[in-house]
Amino acid sequence: MVILMLGQKIGGRHQIRKQLQKGGFGFTFVAEDIQRPGNPKCVVKHLKPRVNEPNTLREAQRLFHKEAEIQENLGNHDQIPRLLARFEENQEFYLVQEFVEGHDLSAELPVGEQLGETYVIKLLQEILEVLAFVHEHGVIHRDIKPSNIRRRQDGKIVLIDFGAVKQISTQVVNSQGETAFTISIGTPGYMPSEQANGNPQFSSDVYAVGIIGIQALTGTSPAKFLKDPKTSEIIWRHQTQVSSQLADIIDKMVRYDFRQRYPSASEALQALMELPLSGTTKKQNQTTKILNLPSVPPITITPSSLVPRKLFVELLIAAVLTTVIIFLFHIITPKEVFFNYENHNYGIKIKYPQSWEIQNINNPITGEVVTFWSPKQYNMNRLQEKLTISVEEFSGTLDEFRESSIKDIKNHMIDAKIVNTNSTLLSHKFANQLVFTGKDGKSRIKNLQVFTLEDDKAYVITYTATIDNYDDFLQTAENMIKSFEIE
Repeated sequence: MVILMLGQKIGGRHQIRKQLQKGGFGFTFVAEDIQRPGNPKCVVKHLKPRVNEPNTLREAQRLFHKEAEIQENLGNHDQIPRLLARFEENQEFYLVQEFVEGHDLSAELPVGEQLGETYVIKLLQEILEVLAFVHEHGVIHRDIKPSNIRRRQDGKIVLIDFGAVKQISTQVVNSQGETAFTISIGTPGYMPSEQANGNPQFSSDVYAVGIIGIQALTGTSPAKFLKDPKTSEIIWRHQTQVSSQLADIIDKMVRYDFRQRYPSASEALQALMELPLSGTTKKQNQTTKILNLPSVPPITITPSSLVPRKLFVELLIAAVLTTVIIFLFHIITPKEVFFNYENHNYGIKIKYPQSWEIQNINNPITGEVVTFWSPKQYNMNRLQEKLTISVEEFSGTLDEFRESSIKDIKNHMIDAKIVNTNSTLLSHKFANQLVFTGKDGKSRIKNLQVFTLEDDKAYVITYTATIDNYDDFLQTAENMIKSFEIE
């Protein structure tokens, strides 16, 4: 087998920069395309058959081209990496795919931390929306797990590392050209029994998504899930507080018998979409009823000589009504309660609204520490507003970090445009502020980013929303940024 070295160039243009993963199917690297402007990053998958027997090599070559075709078809989706190139060198196979900036879902599912039901519903819907596209194209992913789901910098999830690739390394072909045996593809804990026995179904992927849901709600690793010794069903509800409606859906997703599960991702997604709304809507309806004030009895003054007095009375009534409405508004509209968030590992703290979801990340690779999500919107096509804090190693000046940030924005965001840049303060320190826009799939997004430096570290806060909804929580985001402190 050819061993790739850092700095080595393959395919005439892809220069290896970093090894990401080593597995039974080969190696995965981050590389740079040195023939494209800006040398953009890409992912190179170096695939190797388990043996060099001629029939096995031919079968591996067939599977390689089949996999590439699948990747090309699926890569039309914004949340599946595009296939950039495929080639063979020295009887070894290479796939070059789009590099996804962000972090994998493992960073969002820390062991021992139970995540809120609202967050989990949203997460499962996000995964299933992409998986439904995959299933509609007749493809079973076969290796759904947190490390194969990346959260892009714009907040969207991306499915990576389709299991069919691994089939190249697990096939063994006999002298008659027939497949002698295969090793099951998947990951223990996320792989159901029928898949382990070499008979994957669309519902096998649904099972894996359900396992992620239980993992998020309970804070427990799948390896430690309890199972009923008689039925082999997973026992988990006692470990968390969850509505019976959501628990019933997840239980159906992870049934031991695949025939009892949702047959594909689209059916599971539909079930989640039909969950009843939370108490927010009820509260809003109650508020509306309170604001329906009783009508004021009319005051009639008929003599024409009293017109000025009539005008005065009308103005007085209008003033009283305005005062009453404002008073009721302040009573009915509760003042937002802010909680304190502290992370002593990074020496930071910030105040965030009680109604916002908190998502700890603590990803040492990307520098992302925590994300705060705005209250859930029931328009599922709307990008949810968020505020993210990152802490990065940086030993330059504030101006150098600003220029580096602008370069990264332009390199990695579609149709990026810097709207504004100026000086400000963050945690009582000199800071820079960027406002920039770009494209996220079909949505146009707008970002407010504030950053400062201290002790060879850059502290970055980014508020992200669609352009149309940017102002909805801008004041809240600015208040959060003002409360930020570096200890």
